[in-house]
Amino acid sequence: MRAVTAVAHRGDPYRFRENTLPSLRSGLARGADAVEFDVRLTRDGVPVLLHDRTLKRLWGHDRPVSGLSAAEVREITGNGVPTLVEALAVLTAPTSGESGNGSQGRIMIDLPDATPEAVRTVVGVVRDCGAADRAYYCAGATAMLAVRAADPGAEIALTWTTLAPPRPALLDVIRPRWLNYRFGLISRELATRVHRDGYLLSVWTPDTRRSMLRLLDLGVDSITTNRIDALCAVRRGS
Repeated sequence: MRAVTAVAHRGDPYRFRENTLPSLRSGLARGADAVEFDVRLTRDGVPVLLHDRTLKRLWGHDRPVSGLSAAEVREITGNGVPTLVEALAVLTAPTSGESGNGSQGRIMIDLPDATPEAVRTVVGVVRDCGAADRAYYCAGATAMLAVRAADPGAEIALTWTTLAPPRPALLDVIRPRWLNYRFGLISRELATRVHRDGYLLSVWTPDTRRSMLRLLDLGVDSITTNRIDALCAVRRGS
């Protein structure tokens, strides 16, 4: 089976609540090369792990995280929503992982709805925690333009949601390493075009073996999935 980067989407969400420390640990322990998580800022500017704008779906509180302080988020979720600092500490600690080699995984940081100010805060925390060389960022063009402005050397996976290719002028400014597509959009033609243009191709979020095998056959370079154990098994050929 050809090499492909296995990325654990929000950790291991079929075993643990997504974007929590147990979920991140489980994703890495089950063989992920990278663990993806989402970051938003609290009212007082603390980056925390949450995909949705509110706490309703995961924590039962229909309140936007941007309207709550970090202390309030801790209180109403029973300390369940980790800060970015806490997540980086977990993912930069040595782990035995599936391979048993004690290696650390990479960190893929998604920035939903991020403002330039929020991006600067997140990039600063990643730098201050000594994780800049192991972290890369994904989201749409607006957030990735802000990442590039905040860190000229940052590794970027530009999330793209249409079959029309990104404009060359946009790519020239963002300078992504990866183009990041929803897996259902991927065809051999698209994969060939992405590679021809000098980018790596990452996809999200296939969860069946059939989809994973199809994507490997098409030549994708990275797969982000909610079922990291299934992807690692497919990658092993088992």
